[in-house]
Amino acid sequence: MQKWNPNGLIGVVHLPALPGDACYDGRSLDDIVAFALADAKALAEGGADAIIIENFGSTPFPKGTKDQPMPPHHTAMMTIVAHEIRKAYPDLTLGINCLRNDAIAALGIAVAVNANFIRVNVLSGAYVTDQGIIEGCAYEALRYRQQLGASHIAILADVLVKHASPLAPTSATDATKDTLHRGGADAVIVTGSGTGEPVDRRVLEEVYKAAEGRPILLGSGTKVETLANYSTFIKGAIVGTSLKVDGKVANPVDPARVKRMADALHTLVK
Repeated sequence: MQKWNPNGLIGVVHLPALPGDACYDGRSLDDIVAFALADAKALAEGGADAIIIENFGSTPFPKGTKDQPMPPHHTAMMTIVAHEIRKAYPDLTLGINCLRNDAIAALGIAVAVNANFIRVNVLSGAYVTDQGIIEGCAYEALRYRQQLGASHIAILADVLVKHASPLAPTSATDATKDTLHRGGADAVIVTGSGTGEPVDRRVLEEVYKAAEGRPILLGSGTKVETLANYSTFIKGAIVGTSLKVDGKVANPVDPARVKRMADALHTLVK
């Protein structure tokens, strides 16, 4: 199977808090599936090129490490949600992100539902995060992908990821090269300092030079009004907040906002 080439608009389905989460509000799994399908429908109707599902409501997130993995029932629930979205939109590119950094769970879900890619926040290096210190998982992730016979599933990995600082000082150039060449990422993601925060153009330019033609995606703060400032350097963008009604992360996805973003990306990004 051919590996997906990252491009265009990747719209985010932010799952609400799941059972066992600190902010869980008691809704049933059927309600969670319906919630996710409604946002997926808005993304598909608006013209998104891909959808990525993430457990956004599960704050505070587990590290996603061997000692603190995503809870097994959350892996099961995300698989059910992803399966229903895949069934409803069989031709749409689909991705999985298990926050904070559970690449193993994400790969397992991706194989189960025939997804095309996963996102990994810390593939290489070590970062101080709000979950504590998280170390890169490239060794485990790439070998697990190989064991699953899933080399067609692309790994999109963050460089200098949001809500984190490298444990030891490093440049965007070195972080990019390590993530792509030593970490084995298929594409890199550049974010601002936090969810919804814009990307620093200087950092993006540095990543662009270091990536030497490999795909780069914006991972936070993407807006139609500012997209032209970044379009020279990217192949696409992962967009959540600005696709929601009134641009507020807690609101449902607005298909009209999706269309404006998709049109802008298709026009500006070559």
